[in-house]
Amino acid sequence: MSAVLNGVLLLLVVLGVLDVFFVYETNRCSMTYMFEYPEYQKIQLPKKVSSRYPSYELHLYGEGVYTEENRNLSLTGIPVLFLPGNAGSYKQVRSLGSIALRKAESIGYKYHFDVFSINFNEELVALYGGSLLKQTKFVHISIKAILRLYKNQEFPPQSVILLGHSMGGLIARALFTLKNFKPQLIKLIITQATPHLMPVLPIDHYLTDFYFLVNNYWNLNANQLQNITVLSIAGGFRDYQVRSGLTVLPSLKIKNSALSVVSTAIPRTWASTDHLSIVWCKELILATSRALFDLIDGDTRQITEDSNKRMAILRHHFVRHPAKLYESLDESIINVSETPRWFLIKTRDWDLKVTKEYSETFFAFPLHDKRKTYNQFHCRSTFLYTHSWIFGCSDTDSSKCVEMEDLSWRSELLPTAKAVTLQLEDFLNASYFVLYLPETNNSKFSVECEFLNEELKTTQLPVTHAFSFGLSSSEAMINSSGLLHILSLQGFSKIYQAFNILIERNCTQSKDMKSTIYRLYVPWSHEDIIRVPSDDLPLKLSAKLHVPQPQNDSRMVKLTMYTCKDCYYKVTVCTSFVQMLGQIIRCHWPSLHVYIVSNLLLAFGAQLYAISNKGYSLEFDSSLDVAAKPYKVDPVINICQFILSRRTDFPKEIQPFTNKMLVKALLLSLVAWRTCGAFAILLLFSHYLLKVAKLQANLWRLSSSENLATSQISATITTEASSAKKLEKHILSLQKEESAPPVYSYDLHTASDNIKMHFSVINLLFWLTLLTLPCCTYWFKNIRDNIQLAPDPLRDLAIILIFTIEILMNSSVSSIKSSKLLKITARLQLPFSILVVAFGQLHLYRVPYFITFSLFLHSLSCFI
Repeated sequence: MSAVLNGVLLLLVVLGVLDVFFVYETNRCSMTYMFEYPEYQKIQLPKKVSSRYPSYELHLYGEGVYTEENRNLSLTGIPVLFLPGNAGSYKQVRSLGSIALRKAESIGYKYHFDVFSINFNEELVALYGGSLLKQTKFVHISIKAILRLYKNQEFPPQSVILLGHSMGGLIARALFTLKNFKPQLIKLIITQATPHLMPVLPIDHYLTDFYFLVNNYWNLNANQLQNITVLSIAGGFRDYQVRSGLTVLPSLKIKNSALSVVSTAIPRTWASTDHLSIVWCKELILATSRALFDLIDGDTRQITEDSNKRMAILRHHFVRHPAKLYESLDESIINVSETPRWFLIKTRDWDLKVTKEYSETFFAFPLHDKRKTYNQFHCRSTFLYTHSWIFGCSDTDSSKCVEMEDLSWRSELLPTAKAVTLQLEDFLNASYFVLYLPETNNSKFSVECEFLNEELKTTQLPVTHAFSFGLSSSEAMINSSGLLHILSLQGFSKIYQAFNILIERNCTQSKDMKSTIYRLYVPWSHEDIIRVPSDDLPLKLSAKLHVPQPQNDSRMVKLTMYTCKDCYYKVTVCTSFVQMLGQIIRCHWPSLHVYIVSNLLLAFGAQLYAISNKGYSLEFDSSLDVAAKPYKVDPVINICQFILSRRTDFPKEIQPFTNKMLVKALLLSLVAWRTCGAFAILLLFSHYLLKVAKLQANLWRLSSSENLATSQISATITTEASSAKKLEKHILSLQKEESAPPVYSYDLHTASDNIKMHFSVINLLFWLTLLTLPCCTYWFKNIRDNIQLAPDPLRDLAIILIFTIEILMNSSVSSIKSSKLLKITARLQLPFSILVVAFGQLHLYRVPYFITFSLFLHSLSCFI
């Protein structure tokens, strides 16, 4: 039964992992290409800096003529500094650098950006946090070096724009924690797929301490940082390395100067990106480039000092694009000097199709007779020219609307149309809504407008239960004609929920599918998903959340449907159990390691308890069945959270502490001290694994010998005696070999008990080694620069663990079963399991310490 349950659990984990890594939308991003050969000019820094940071470099990106003109570094543009992330290359800046250069060429170099990039030697800072502070200090030095290049400019820049990918975005925010850093050096930070809330894998205390330092500083100094504008861009579900929920900027106090968005919701991008493509996705880089150029102050030729304007521009390009170029919102009143063609539209709904030349025209929609019946006015146009197109007029006579208020800022750009929904109660002084169409030349487009009642167009649709396994569904039929329908998804608020939404459409006459748009709107987070059906087949939409519904927020997730007239829609919502497993793995996969170690400690305790009480060890599988019960751990955790918010040599008596063991322990300790603690742990694990493999092979050999002896006994007693004597002579000869320890017993049960105990220890050591491998990987990658990892978060732990494991390698069941400390050690495994779950989920680096302490107490049982 236990094997079946474990198999089912493993299958669920595999399904969740497959969903995270392989089940997501197709790549909708276009590749960014360079028009000329990219070059990276190295900026010479002072020798003192180069000697202190020999692995780091500062580069200037350029192409063609720009590179040749700036060989002597006589720069006149606006400085942008790119910070690569974990294992990132400084050459990743080429997409933004090239597009910004092309944009500058298109406007005759009226303004341009000088794009710099830092080479961090592709360090694995997501796996080892010891170099994060060093990188931060080098960035500070680089910023000052960049600004010195502009000292002879007429309007020298006083700040640098920072663009950080992955951990580079965290480095950008960490600059403000430096003692000598001047905040005025930075006005704008743009981060791409940066885990701001917490590390993806809290694998060492340097990493978690760095996060605490940065986030705590921004929380405590939010008022002083209000002038710093921060934009965080997440990649959506394609990015399985950094889930989008971690990219949300943590401090609520800086919400007026901070913006967090997912790339699927960004206008003119509407695509999910993986962790690498976010730096080259053409649609996203174009949006970033447009925003940067709009941020330029025409007077100073630098980024505007107005923080409110900076945030307005970012929202214009990354949240709600009104389908027109950014302008000051103060210019909202326009004057119409001449009145070309005017048409008065008195009907509730109206549409226009243009297939040829069309003259400049105004369409006026009177409001007086509509206010009693309707509360909204909705208009949609497929003419995507960036001009003002919807106005409000307060004159009673539509033919005399000479002065009108521009309402185009309230419209929104969608993939195939621009739309606006106006609340009539917001325009009590308005007499007309006026639609403007400019003169066109053979342009084909359509315009549709209607007055509507929001309550009649909104349908409440309860989602299915999480554990309905897709066997049940909720359905909604939309039979009424109209341009806009909204489905409120009741009960959709948790991060683990996942649904498949199937939208079927049936039209009475042929319609262009591109006029239908579906949008999954999440009101508390900028993570919308927009889809346009490409054929007559039903559209399947995956509905999942990156950020759960905040407390005291009653708003619901909505499916907004920009529909066609004379069409009927059927919407079916059902739970996707596999995607729900994927959500659990995506959000809680670090906890998987914690619970595995917790159960191993419980099983280890059961084995020690059996040795103490019964004199023999349980099988590893049996100990798991007996002791590894999550309900022993989770209730305690929940209460605390509530209160706190190969040879045949199986010795019977082996000396646990020998000179040979001491020499091996000292050698491994020297490796840990002079190189890397994680590397020494890896060597220790390999050594122990080899020993356990040899013991297991010898157990099989001993078992075979015993079976052979039994068969010989049944044949003849004389043959048995002879075989025993030969076996004794063989064992005595083995004892004389130099490397063989003395053999005191040929008891198969004793040998089996020893293997069971060693198997539990090797399992614990395996997970400990797995959790320290990232640090070892970082050290190995940078070994050419320094053979010693400094600082080393695992050095002290490794030395303690080395002596502990060397003692346990030479221990046996018979040597500890009479220990006074054994029962205490066995009983302490449950508290250790609880502590592992309590502290390990957010601080994964603490788990190896609990494992080491448990094994250390076990080793003491050999002496006490």
